[in-house]
Amino acid sequence: MPEFSPEIMQAIQASWPIVLMGVIFYFLLYRPQKKEQSRRQELLNNLKKGERIVTIGGLYGTITALSEKTATIKIADKVEVDISRTAVSHYQNQPKS
Repeated sequence: MPEFSPEIMQAIQASWPIVLMGVIFYFLLYRPQKKEQSRRQELLNNLKKGERIVTIGGLYGTITALSEKTATIKIADKVEVDISRTAVSHYQNQPKS
């Protein structure tokens, strides 16, 4: 093993907590956030007419029409509302994870 000068050893000892914090932030914050983003994007891309969904605002409904940016959902007999596709939270029968 090569010999390091005391200045280099001191710099290594001073920087390892910062590296450790970076690794912790990656595994506790960044990685789970990216995983959730990809799961949500997959959900929004796979929406289909007739699926029962829950919106972010708490509306329960069935998708009756879809466009690129909006979805029309039936929330009661003869009551349909247009919502943004990004307002879909999850499917009704699927537990939120």
